[in-house]
Amino acid sequence: MPRILVSEELAESGLAKMRAAGHEVVVRVGLSPEELRREIKGAHALVVRSATNVDDALLAAGTDLLVVGRAGVGLDNVDIEAATRRGVMVANAPESNIVSAAEHTMAMLLAVARNVPQAHAALVQGRWERSKWEGVELFDKVLGVAGLGRIGKLVAQRAAGFGMRILAYDPFVSEERARAMNIELVDLDTLIEQSDFLTVHLPKTKETIGLIDAAAMKRAKNSLRIINVARGGIVDEADLADAVKNGVIAGAALDVFSKEPMTDSPLFGIDGIVVTPHLGASTTEAQDRAGDHIADQINLALAGDFVPYAVNISAADANETMKPYLPLAERLGALFASAAGADTTELEVIASGEIGAYDTSLLTLSAMKGFFGGRVDEQVTYVNAPQVAARLGIEVKETKVGGGSGDYVNLVTLRAGTHSIAATLVGQRRQARIVLVDDHITDVPPSEHMLVVRNDDRPGVIGVVGTLLGNRDVNIADMDVGRALTPGTALMVIAPTAEVSEAVLDELRAAPGIIEVIALRG
Repeated sequence: MPRILVSEELAESGLAKMRAAGHEVVVRVGLSPEELRREIKGAHALVVRSATNVDDALLAAGTDLLVVGRAGVGLDNVDIEAATRRGVMVANAPESNIVSAAEHTMAMLLAVARNVPQAHAALVQGRWERSKWEGVELFDKVLGVAGLGRIGKLVAQRAAGFGMRILAYDPFVSEERARAMNIELVDLDTLIEQSDFLTVHLPKTKETIGLIDAAAMKRAKNSLRIINVARGGIVDEADLADAVKNGVIAGAALDVFSKEPMTDSPLFGIDGIVVTPHLGASTTEAQDRAGDHIADQINLALAGDFVPYAVNISAADANETMKPYLPLAERLGALFASAAGADTTELEVIASGEIGAYDTSLLTLSAMKGFFGGRVDEQVTYVNAPQVAARLGIEVKETKVGGGSGDYVNLVTLRAGTHSIAATLVGQRRQARIVLVDDHITDVPPSEHMLVVRNDDRPGVIGVVGTLLGNRDVNIADMDVGRALTPGTALMVIAPTAEVSEAVLDELRAAPGIIEVIALRG
């Protein structure tokens, strides 16, 4: 039973999902780093929020760890590079809190525009200060959105409802996509210079830390108000405090800080600055959603399935054309591992047809996952498959062939040495079919146990094979006979209902007309 360690509070619905999948779920909240390193031994998955520091030392202690799940969006507290190096998948729940974060951004936007917290504090202290806390309208103001991802897009949609004009900076968004949302794309300098309000929705990286600093604020209108509900440190807090205090810009609203928890900052006590203690995801709905979403990712990872929100797998965002071929490639890899031979030094994964026009790296990883899963005792994942290949000294080559693929719209082919196998999906139900084995044309569904029998292309051999298997009580569920693309030999692909013993295989190899017998196990 896989063991899941949960180191921070998680919604009960998420815990229940993981238990329902048959996993042992151990909740240990408030452990010190040393205690956590002891507790993680034997755990296959670790679920955290923002407080647990998942560093290389913790990952090293988790020798059985397959996946780290962050119940939320940000991954500042997870060493993704170290996890990838150790073959540990890292997944998050990027859509769990986007509505809550967007709504909190709007709350901060309105609060800083109308001085709501300052006026509230004055009134409860007995001061009626209407004129002191005069604000500004949002209507017809320019909102600059730095980062037009999931949350930035929702904020832009909501701000448009207030009659704001939207500019955005995002180097990864096309002008056509922005235009469809009635948003004008500009560079960062233009965004800062033209905005009345600037809201930050960028990831925290080496490039974005301190991105909005004193120099940037000097280029802005003195009426600018900055909102940051993304990640602390993107806006330089010391520079921001000086800029608001000295009238360089009008104000700011921050929900996140360079260090958290933050209880003492030069930002605190400045009239034009509104602060909250990282409340962007602090809604009942977001907390429940985060627990549910990360539970789904953990269950998928432990089952060896495709994990859509894995952040350290290249091309993890597989398109709809590619997705149905991922399990096919994995199954093909598992079957082909038996045929390739122990001395294999190279594995080629070929994607032909429509799928060949896309990024096929995830398809290659799927084939590697199946292929190496049958060769090593450890569980092979999308993350550690390349490392397993390197350890075994097997070079994996990825080949893409776009356009037509002969008789098939799409074809996945694996080659190693003199052996090859190819499969596709057919019909409305997209049923899997093995259509080529060692360049012999065939048509048979993949099965858990299969026999590949290469024989002389002459009468009577099929009868010999059938009679021998029948006499040894081997029941055949499926069978197809294929001729070679060049005449001379034929090939039988047989799917028995159970594994065939080595004694029967040896007897089959000794039968007249039989050239080679390979047992495939997938």
